[in-house]
Amino acid sequence: MAVIPDAAPGAESPVPTVFPSPQPASKALVFGLALAQFGVMLSLLTPVMVTLALRVAQIVPEDGRSAALGQVLSLGAVLAMIGNPVFGSLSDRTRGRFGRRRPWLVGGMAAGFLGLLVVALGGSVPVLMLGWALAQLGGNAALSAVVACVPDLVPEQQRGKVSGIVGMMTSVAMIVGTVLANAFADDLALAFVVPAVIGLAGVLCLASVMKDRPAAPGAFAPYSLREFLRSFYVNPRRHPDFAWNFAGRFLVFTGMSCVTSYQVYFLMDRLGYSDAEVSGKILVATVAMVVAVVAGSLVGGSLSDRSGRRKPYVFGSSILVAVGLFLVATAYSFPAFVVAMVVFGFGEGLYLSVDVALAAAVLPNPEEAAKDMGVLNIGNALPQSLVPIVAPALLAVGGGGNYGVLFLFGGVASVLGALAVQFVRSVK
Repeated sequence: MAVIPDAAPGAESPVPTVFPSPQPASKALVFGLALAQFGVMLSLLTPVMVTLALRVAQIVPEDGRSAALGQVLSLGAVLAMIGNPVFGSLSDRTRGRFGRRRPWLVGGMAAGFLGLLVVALGGSVPVLMLGWALAQLGGNAALSAVVACVPDLVPEQQRGKVSGIVGMMTSVAMIVGTVLANAFADDLALAFVVPAVIGLAGVLCLASVMKDRPAAPGAFAPYSLREFLRSFYVNPRRHPDFAWNFAGRFLVFTGMSCVTSYQVYFLMDRLGYSDAEVSGKILVATVAMVVAVVAGSLVGGSLSDRSGRRKPYVFGSSILVAVGLFLVATAYSFPAFVVAMVVFGFGEGLYLSVDVALAAAVLPNPEEAAKDMGVLNIGNALPQSLVPIVAPALLAVGGGGNYGVLFLFGGVASVLGALAVQFVRSVK
């Protein structure tokens, strides 16, 4: 988070407003949140995990595919990092009869659909970059609205359980995405278009069941360059718990990004699977991982709500993610890789089930939930940009193809993320 000076009192902060506390979340709302999260993440993660690597491999010779994939992923991640908090800030301010979240849910996912269509039909790396940029901007506009709905619409006593269910959908999206990639291996364009259609259907479901409301008149300063800069900033001195949570999230997602971005090439380069075989192997590994993620999500969310504690679960889950990464680093057979992914998945499920609840508890201003959650989501998006930049140097250690160094780097980052969260003081 870059530091910019605070403005004069009242110049940049929303006017305090009082809204009723969220009512208990209905089953329809929880289902809508889960389906929207599933759809958006399906459309964004399927390319990151499998199909973009395969699409690049169709266009770029083998010796240049890692660098080309890094270019595409890095641009998309940078735009995701920018778009999430900016669209969140605009969502917080949106007035109109459709509310402040619905327009960004539906409009964002519609733009994401168009971007994925460009990727599906493009025939060069620049066109792929253009399409993926639009897909990331649109998808993150929708995602900023989805994540804001948890603090908006779910009371504190339900947030662990609901966060677990919603977080679990990210991993369910991974397995469905790999199934689709495998099913459409002979027609890769459909492996981009079908997830986009499902994403649009998911946000429409949430938009139809949620009780949205527009921003209160006069609640926010007019959107300006100063407000644009605020989209990326929360004062760490005034809100140290928020800053420590951001640091922990950034470090843990750095570890996770090593797996999501490079598992396809790991299976090809270290374990020797061909382009035709790798989708099936990714499917098997992802099924095993997602079973573990679901178990971790359900256990973590429920136990955290019952105990009223968040930090121990975030700490333990981050360490488990690190252990999984260390196991991947030492895996030289497919069964060993699957075991590593199960450990990694259980840790990820625990983490996703509790981290959103912890994040909601340290938001500086509930009325800026989308903006502040967007700032936190920079911690998710930035590693997706940085890991592809640093990965070639890590892989080159010792002569090239050194996936052990890459995954050990991710494991160390996750351990540091576990330690960072322990500095949060306002949450047990």
